[in-house]
Amino acid sequence: MFVLSDIQRRRCLALLVAFHILVIAASNYLVQLPFTLFGFHTTWGAFSFPFIFLATDLTVRLFGKEPARAIVMRVMFPALVISYVVSVIFPRGAFAGLDALGEWNLFVARIALASFMAYAIGQLLDVSVFDRLRRLRAWWVAPALSTVLGNLADTFAFFSIAFYQSPDPFMAANWLEIAWVDYVIKLGISLLFFLPLYGVLLMWLSRRLVAVTGSEDVSPELAKARY
Repeated sequence: MFVLSDIQRRRCLALLVAFHILVIAASNYLVQLPFTLFGFHTTWGAFSFPFIFLATDLTVRLFGKEPARAIVMRVMFPALVISYVVSVIFPRGAFAGLDALGEWNLFVARIALASFMAYAIGQLLDVSVFDRLRRLRAWWVAPALSTVLGNLADTFAFFSIAFYQSPDPFMAANWLEIAWVDYVIKLGISLLFFLPLYGVLLMWLSRRLVAVTGSEDVSPELAKARY
């Protein structure tokens, strides 16, 4: 784990919180846009959510398990609110106007609630698994298992809460198939693209994040750790 100065810690926390919220809000919106891939139903959200696991592992590496859990809890409410507002104003890519916020949208509200619950379950599991396994000599074990278990818990918690007996007939009829396809896509992106470059990418991101939050504030311990 990097040793950060107080100023760097605050700046890193702000950047990571913003990144978590951005990915969650984008995924909650994109999951409402289904399409067919090789004959199977899926959604565009499957391609954006794997990035949150990268962000979580980066958070654990920089701050440790407890601060990472604090960040997870901190981003939930604003991410839920932003997801709801964006999805109501822009339903399925169309602009409905600000007046749409005056009417309660059960379909979107269930997605926001599902994201809240699934994100908590998946990310807290990911933090716990990654923190325990990252001490192993084999660097790939921690990100691989945390990604597999975190994605599994998150995906099926989300789709069951959001779309089981949904007011949207298509999602109600196909949510289980979409959940499995989304899970496979998430694993494919994470394990085929992230994992082979994981060590290099995570170290580069860690150093870049530390650098952009103020190299002039680097503590002596951090200066030694960086080189």
